[in-house]
Amino acid sequence: MDFSKFLADDFDVKDWVNGAFKLVQKEAPGKTDAHASTLVMKLQLFIQEVNNSIEESSNQALQNMLRVLRDIEALKQEASFLKDQMILVKEDIKRFEQDTVQSMQVLVEIDQVKSRMQLAAEALQEADKWSTLSADIEETFKTQDVAVISGKLTAMQGSLTMLVDTPDYSEKCVQLEALKNRLEALTSTQIVSTFNSLATDQAKLFVRVFTEMDRMPQLLAYYYKCHKAQLLSVWESICQSDAPLKQQLSEFYDTLLSTWHTQLQWSSQVFRNPCEVLTVLMIQTLGAMVPSIPDCIAVALKRCSGDSRLDVLLELHQTAANFSRSLEAAMQPQLGECNLLKVAELVSCVYAPYTTYQMQYGDLEETNLLIQLSAVPLEHGEVLDCVLELTHSVQKVFGLAAAAVDRCVKFTDGLGVCGLIKALRGLFSKYVSDFSVTLQSIRKKYKLEDTPTSEVFTEDWTAFQNSIRIIATCGELLRQCGAFEQQLSNKILGRAGRFLWEGFNPRSLTGLQEGVAERRSQKNPWQEYNYLQQTNTAEYNTVLETLHSLKEKGTGNSSLLAETRSALTRLNQQANQLAFDSVFLQIKQQLFLLNKPEGRGSANLSETLTDDLPAFSLSPQEYITNIGQYIMSLPLHLEPFVTQEDPALELALHTGKLPYPPEQGDDVPELENTADYWLGSIARATMQTYCDFILQLPELSPHATKQLQAFCLILRTG
Repeated sequence: MDFSKFLADDFDVKDWVNGAFKLVQKEAPGKTDAHASTLVMKLQLFIQEVNNSIEESSNQALQNMLRVLRDIEALKQEASFLKDQMILVKEDIKRFEQDTVQSMQVLVEIDQVKSRMQLAAEALQEADKWSTLSADIEETFKTQDVAVISGKLTAMQGSLTMLVDTPDYSEKCVQLEALKNRLEALTSTQIVSTFNSLATDQAKLFVRVFTEMDRMPQLLAYYYKCHKAQLLSVWESICQSDAPLKQQLSEFYDTLLSTWHTQLQWSSQVFRNPCEVLTVLMIQTLGAMVPSIPDCIAVALKRCSGDSRLDVLLELHQTAANFSRSLEAAMQPQLGECNLLKVAELVSCVYAPYTTYQMQYGDLEETNLLIQLSAVPLEHGEVLDCVLELTHSVQKVFGLAAAAVDRCVKFTDGLGVCGLIKALRGLFSKYVSDFSVTLQSIRKKYKLEDTPTSEVFTEDWTAFQNSIRIIATCGELLRQCGAFEQQLSNKILGRAGRFLWEGFNPRSLTGLQEGVAERRSQKNPWQEYNYLQQTNTAEYNTVLETLHSLKEKGTGNSSLLAETRSALTRLNQQANQLAFDSVFLQIKQQLFLLNKPEGRGSANLSETLTDDLPAFSLSPQEYITNIGQYIMSLPLHLEPFVTQEDPALELALHTGKLPYPPEQGDDVPELENTADYWLGSIARATMQTYCDFILQLPELSPHATKQLQAFCLILRTG
């Protein structure tokens, strides 16, 4: 029988009883009572056995508990005894320290005396050594052995460090410096010869000697002087030639680059920081050139004409940029080992000759553009020639503007955007002015401002057709202006956008300071050179604000040429007015006949014969018929221009505004159709002018009065 189930946590009496009887019912169904009696007996025996076991365990635990209590009491007594012993030991230690503190103080003082005596002994030894070396130094100099002399001087310098507190210390320092100067003078000729011949072993000796004497800067000065003299001699020879300055600079820059490669290989075996040494050599050479590069540039600019000055500057600057890129590539493998401050100084030396002109870029560019624009004539004797020149001038003027953008990017790295915008405004302002003058000239040639004199009515649409072509030209100007402005924004932001650091806020001074610190922490001064930040901080901040605006608003929503767009819009309005006046000229000539007596009517035979005629039988006069036919033919002449797919003309016609617009609040579907819009404007102008002429009439004959009443009735009902 398995009694282990009684120990389970989920023991259930019913389940156990059912399980015990289930097996009996299968094997012997009639013996259930006997099995129950047997099962009860087994349970009673098991209970008795468990009770006996519990009683035995309890007795044993009781006996063990008494023994444990006795052990705990003994342990408590031992702990108390240990505590008393620790107190006694602590008192003994304290008493020992009090007894020996005086002895330890004596030992410390003895050790201090010993140390002082050792220092005094060393000082006496060094003093004796100094005296010995001082006495022997003259004999050593007679040997002219640089290594031996250097060793003596190094030993004297070591001795001198121990004699700081002696009364004659300053005199000894002066004496040692004099000996160093003497050694330097002794070796100067050899040093120059060594550096000129690039003798590696001898150079290493001098580097070791001058390093031990703490005179490495003086040795480097010899190195710079030797090679700088060679390079300046090359420059002087180049300047004697008749070659253009660009070629002279290219040749000298090639010499500098070749020197860098040659000297870097040699200096790496001699100096500890060859890259920095060569950087300083380049800086000193560029700063000591005679004549200097700025002087050469000034002379070259004086020799060239005004329209080529900027091109000459670009060529010379490009030469410096090519040298800069080549030198950067040569320096790149060792850039991490270089002194970045010295590298930044070298970059400034390369580009410094052009900084003045870069700051004047706006004025130089504007002068250059205006000179080139003067070669684009707009005025000609014949009107058709003027129209053709105006049409061809669009590509020319935007070609000049695009070339200016390219020059700005190349010459100023995009930082001259403020000067560029100023120059472009000057260009377009002059162009718009010339264009406007040409329009005024065309008006005079068509006699649009003159008082009509001819009574003969002729339908001449040549002026209108030419005016429409001019309007199309204005539309092309507006269209290309928008495209050019976006192109300008993209180029400037693409090139100068790298100067705009992440998180820039034009309203935050902290952001500006953080940006400056961030730029200074850059690892490549060649890429981070910024002439504008070094020269004019206020203008640099303006450039940053412009770049930030382009980045935030998007290049498609820039307002760099807002003034130019407004000027071109006004120019387009003048062209629309020209077209309107050219159409209205014939109408005005016919209406002017009203001021003549024959136009007002007179007492003659025809009037007598028609006195008794009804009003509806009055026929329109000839000028009224001519005006009506002329106005109705306007759509026929306008249709060929508006039906063809010409985005420029469509833009210009929709941008321009005709005089005599419909009144506010009227339902004017004519605005959706160009021909209807023009027809409505001409009709309203005709009626307004007709009314003005009528009001100016001093008198009317009875017949003319009836005629006028009939015309007014027709206008009112029509």
